Amino acid sequence: MHIPDGYLSPETCVAAYAVAVPLWVYGFKKLKETLNEKTLPLLGAVSALSFVIMMFNIPVPGGTTAHPVGAVLISILFGPWVGYVSVSLVLLIQAIVFGDGGITTWAVNSLSMGFIGSFVGYYVFQALKNYKFSPFIAGYVGIVCSALFTGTVLGIQPIFWTAHGHPLYFPFDLKVSIPAMVIAHLVIGFAEGTLTQIVYSLLSKNVAERMMA
Repeated sequence: MHIPDGYLSPETCVAAYAVAVPLWVYGFKKLKETLNEKTLPLLGAVSALSFVIMMFNIPVPGGTTAHPVGAVLISILFGPWVGYVSVSLVLLIQAIVFGDGGITTWAVNSLSMGFIGSFVGYYVFQALKNYKFSPFIAGYVGIVCSALFTGTVLGIQPIFWTAHGHPLYFPFDLKVSIPAMVIAHLVIGFAEGTLTQIVYSLLSKNVAERMMA
């Protein structure tokens, strides 16, 4: 789901940064409210987990990738704003150090995997939190919605063609980009949902045992 540099028009990248920056500013404020000596180690651990699982990229036709993210897990543990900021920072490190995703496309990648995934997953979990498999469903729905957003952004790039009809950026339209992204993540979603379910269940059990001790 990491979009590399050169796949999106400057207009798209600028618009994404214009949306993402104020959201980052507010998200960092919420992050500061959340961090303390108890939450910091756990947040660091799940953010590191997100970093690792996002490195297992499966190519998707057209030039991007499919992979679990971990945003929903972070958001249901710490809130969607923390999920957004944490995943954004993970994506920045991956882009700078490993070239996984771009710098010009960092805002778009952060909005798709960080913001969309965190908020959709968080509210799905809240709506179903009394259901045993709510973490799985939240993780599954969250990553599929992220993929839909990514496919949409990629699919509008053929608007920016030359006068001779040659694509300047991503060449495939919505009829190709959305199915490619969504279908791949309908499969990857099982991994995302399972990861979210298992880790959340283990952490919840651990907290319950500490309270009873």
